[in-house]
Amino acid sequence: MVDGFVPTTVEEALELKAKFPELVPYAGGTDLMVENRPEVDYLFLNRLCDLKHVTEDDEHIRIGSGVTFTKAIADPLVPQVMKDALVKIAAPAIRNAGTFGGNLGNGSAKADSVLVEYALGALIRVGSVDGDRTVPVHEFYRGRKQLDLAPNELILEVLLPKANLGPYYYEKVGGRRALAISRVAFCGVLTTEANADGNEVIRSISPSFGAVSGTVLRFPELERQFEGLTREQAAKQRLSFVTAYEDHLKLTEGRVSAAYRRQVCLNLLGAFLDAVGI
Repeated sequence: MVDGFVPTTVEEALELKAKFPELVPYAGGTDLMVENRPEVDYLFLNRLCDLKHVTEDDEHIRIGSGVTFTKAIADPLVPQVMKDALVKIAAPAIRNAGTFGGNLGNGSAKADSVLVEYALGALIRVGSVDGDRTVPVHEFYRGRKQLDLAPNELILEVLLPKANLGPYYYEKVGGRRALAISRVAFCGVLTTEANADGNEVIRSISPSFGAVSGTVLRFPELERQFEGLTREQAAKQRLSFVTAYEDHLKLTEGRVSAAYRRQVCLNLLGAFLDAVGI
């Protein structure tokens, strides 16, 4: 028998989490259902309508933590790069139930939506009875199953910066075409802007690697090599760029060897650079 609480407002949910911090949040439950943890009590969040909206402001596309993958795929505000990842999650039944908050809260580097959030530089809004705070996703993920989330906090919203939406490349490598957990996953986004001379230069580039380490890997210090360059200038430095990634990719063993993952990561990085004209 499953025990727990079923709040109907976010305020009520946060009050319950403050009073009973050991409660395990539960929305779609696509991971929790298979864990079989009879010793825990749950905080059922699937009646919180305020967490089920996709909205936008001047700077961000805001996805509530209770938004399902199916809803996001159909929503015109959700960027195509995110939809490309979501359509490869499991099967329709899982996508109908699985949520953005759950994918984040699971703390896995294999989480398909989280990889795109890294590439876009997403912010995660969390809340408690003491107020809300917003954390960059790369700081929110501290390691495998380790999150910057206090016992009394809940994940409320994912914020995708509009300024970071540009040409992209996404690929998921799994053991089969459906119901596959990533062996290696990649997402990269290129954004450009006009410089003082009116030339199009690279503002940011974000190669991100999922399912190959304890957390999603992104290396801002390497990305800066291309900042302010035209595509043509960046292409001349492509070899040193790729070599730097080859040196930085320290990968874990898993369903496949670290050597396999490393080679696939480099292949996908090359495919991304080809796709964005570098």
